[in-house]
Amino acid sequence: MSLAELTRNSFQCGVSPQQWLGLCKLLVQQHHVGVDFSTAISNTILELYRLYPADPTLREYLQLALSDGLLSNAVFVSTFIRAARDPELQNGSTLDMLCRLALNTHYTSGSSPAGSIIPLADSQVSVLSKVQDALALLRIAHSLPPSNFHQLIVSASELAILLLSCVTDMSQLTAAQAMIYLGDANDVLQSLRLSQELRQVLEGFVLSLSLLMGDDAKAIRDAQMLHAMQLTMGKNDVHGVNGETDTVTCGLLLQSLVACRTCDFGAGSDLEAVAVMTGTLRWTSWAPNVFCTQLLVAALTCVAQSSAKDDHESSFSLWRAFVVGRLPRLLFALEKSLEAHGTTEADWRAAMHAALLSLSQRSDLLAQCDAVARQGKGLDSSQDNNTTYRSLIREFIQQLLAVGIIEYAFAVSMDPMMVNDPRTRLQSEAFDHGCSIETYLDSKLTLDSDPEDTSLLLEKIHQEPGSHYYLAAVVQKRFTSHSTSLDLEHLSHLTRTLYHHDFALDILSLHLKISNLICNALEIISEYDCETVGDPQTAVSHLGDIVLFAEMVLAKFRISSPIIKDGKMYRTELLRCTSRVYQLDELSLEHKSAFATWYKAIFDSNSEGIDDALLRTTKPQILLQISATLFSQAALARHESRLDNDTLQTGMSYFLGPLLRWTLVGVIHAMLFEIGQRALIAPLHLAIVQTILCSPHCPIVVRRLCSPSCLRLLSSRRIQAFPQSPVLDISVIRATCFQTLGVNKDPSCKALEDHQISPATRWMDFPKQEIHEALALARRHKAPRIDVTRCLSATSPSTFLNLLWSELSVASSLGEMETCRRLATFVLAMPRQLSSAPPLLPIFMYNVLPYLITAIDQQQATEKGMNTQLLVTIISSALTAALHIEWAVQTVCEEQRFVLGQPSAAIARRLAADLRAQKHGSSTSATILQRLGSSPAFVTNFPVFVM
Repeated sequence: MSLAELTRNSFQCGVSPQQWLGLCKLLVQQHHVGVDFSTAISNTILELYRLYPADPTLREYLQLALSDGLLSNAVFVSTFIRAARDPELQNGSTLDMLCRLALNTHYTSGSSPAGSIIPLADSQVSVLSKVQDALALLRIAHSLPPSNFHQLIVSASELAILLLSCVTDMSQLTAAQAMIYLGDANDVLQSLRLSQELRQVLEGFVLSLSLLMGDDAKAIRDAQMLHAMQLTMGKNDVHGVNGETDTVTCGLLLQSLVACRTCDFGAGSDLEAVAVMTGTLRWTSWAPNVFCTQLLVAALTCVAQSSAKDDHESSFSLWRAFVVGRLPRLLFALEKSLEAHGTTEADWRAAMHAALLSLSQRSDLLAQCDAVARQGKGLDSSQDNNTTYRSLIREFIQQLLAVGIIEYAFAVSMDPMMVNDPRTRLQSEAFDHGCSIETYLDSKLTLDSDPEDTSLLLEKIHQEPGSHYYLAAVVQKRFTSHSTSLDLEHLSHLTRTLYHHDFALDILSLHLKISNLICNALEIISEYDCETVGDPQTAVSHLGDIVLFAEMVLAKFRISSPIIKDGKMYRTELLRCTSRVYQLDELSLEHKSAFATWYKAIFDSNSEGIDDALLRTTKPQILLQISATLFSQAALARHESRLDNDTLQTGMSYFLGPLLRWTLVGVIHAMLFEIGQRALIAPLHLAIVQTILCSPHCPIVVRRLCSPSCLRLLSSRRIQAFPQSPVLDISVIRATCFQTLGVNKDPSCKALEDHQISPATRWMDFPKQEIHEALALARRHKAPRIDVTRCLSATSPSTFLNLLWSELSVASSLGEMETCRRLATFVLAMPRQLSSAPPLLPIFMYNVLPYLITAIDQQQATEKGMNTQLLVTIISSALTAALHIEWAVQTVCEEQRFVLGQPSAAIARRLAADLRAQKHGSSTSATILQRLGSSPAFVTNFPVFVM
């Protein structure tokens, strides 16, 4: 009988642990079992644990064998951590019991880990193999559901620390072996939440392996970077060529920073924007001078292809504000971030100097910027205005010099006029007043300032991008201060100034997280009441300006998702859902009481109107929520002749005054919605819209927020069938909306192409058109753009990704593989606001890729080869970019969050497992696995693909 049979039979027959131990010792003595009896006992008991999880009797068997010396703790540790990889043994309580038993045995022995945890004669290669097993156990511990009945993560961490302490000499390792162990350790550091002690030990292990892989200066610098960023650097192979004449990558990056400037990774977010730029630099493997050159060329390309119209989202004015006013400060922050990882200030300045010299040779690009600037100023090409583009470059150089990333001597060599023109106009005015520009602006934007003077000052700021940063700083300081002190008078003046000057909002969005201002506004609007206010009518009017400002910002920047600030979530539904009309039985008691009181005060001919007592008893938030219902019920009462026209007009006049006009956005949208639902049954609603919207007392901000919706509705044939009457003239409403939006159209026209509702098929075509336009721009060496968030609002993520693949497959067959790679990498690996768009990389790898592989398997050889190559390129490039973005977010933002949904290492691990499972039945899977595994750079970052 073998020890395995004895152990198995003893346990199943109920033999006590002491009797079993005696029988084992007797068998060893009588039959001379040999030196491998420890392994046999350990493996047998571990086999039984698969059938009897966390069994206490088996634990006593092990404990007795360990304490008696029949079973070596080193052998038990070795067999246990190897067996733990078996899914049948992966029970949290079982693994914790076994791990804790090994640890307690070691602690009570009083021995060092070498000799207790591992045999003294073990080679360092064997020790490293056990370290790998321990790290695998650590991953398993993190993957199992947490429980209050065991502490597997703590136990596995202790065991890993002990095993790592046994690694003393790695000189016998080959570079390939070191690369594998390095990648495994990096994976754990990057994807798991480790204790501080284990993290420090593991980072030291990583550093030692890194130094082992090279002994020149570059290898040491790379090792130091590995120590900090937990991943390896290297040139791409299957990733693509990363040509140094590419503007697609930086064009997509800059377009995203501007288009998504109010999101987490837009231009308004300092650290996140720098993290994305840092990740892009690392992913491309460009030298700093190449990266800076590509970035500046792409920036001017964006300016050159912008629109001369200031009201356009891609306007020259906006891009000038970004390139001159914002980009230099982002580049300065990027420099400081890179200095922490080996790039010196001198290196970065040299890179910027080289980039600017290269830019100065692009006379064609500068001429295009000049042409757009002339159009914006209303000049034709025949007029003598040859300094326009030089002024743009001069402004840019001035800002680079102001933030300190180029030297004065170099700036003068680039533009000798810098000697005579060192300051902007506003800087000169501030200098004349003996103060900084920020202090100067702070003193001018006060409650006592004349509105015309304020408008002139803001226009002056608009024309000088170098002052935009200081305006944003003043606004942020004022907004925060007034919000904290609930100084509604000053906050009302500030918000009114901002929503009357649209470009001021664009300036703020480029330099600060404007959503944080909305959080302050939402907090005031939701909590404010007039119960103890001396003059409630003035207070409500002031609060109304804050409401209109917040509504304007939410609409202009399409902010609809909840906003998180300082760990607190702010929901925007309070301002986005003001158009909802409630049935009376849907209202809460508080809302129902307020509705009855306000309806009587406004739409009752016997009412004395709105008094202070009414304002004190109603929270402004409630009034905002019931205003649309008030108008809906009034329109219904008028239609049923329960309300005469004079009373209705009197009621509407209250809402056109300063006291209630801040509720009108929700009211008008509610009326438009009911018109769209009822058409000819709701003619009174359209008359109400005309009365409000066309009144000289209607705030311009209300018209701006409502005119697009109004014009879309008026384009309907059903609405055009409305009969004209003395109280209703659709052409008047059109004219008002066109004038508000600055559209030059005949108000009597029936074809409203610019504002017509698109058919469903046309809306669904938007993602395809967006991809087509991005590829077309790339072919013309322009800066491509693609609004992924808007595409996902028109279709599902999987459908969009399948569509993207179809278009890229066609483009790659035309020889545009590099463009396809860069566009796909941007779509899959660029972080976005998670509340607005789901992470696409996991969806592509888990849901879309299997279907693509199945389809490619059935294609003809030529097409199959091309598409397989495209898949390999996209997978490797997107995963590598994701890895560098994760590192950049972790180091620059100093927080560990998975901005792409899951760690890239986890995605790669699952992908490798899936490809290996399918390689025998799918030639495409086998080819992808082989290509990825044969790429040294890719395997360095993702050792799970080692063949």
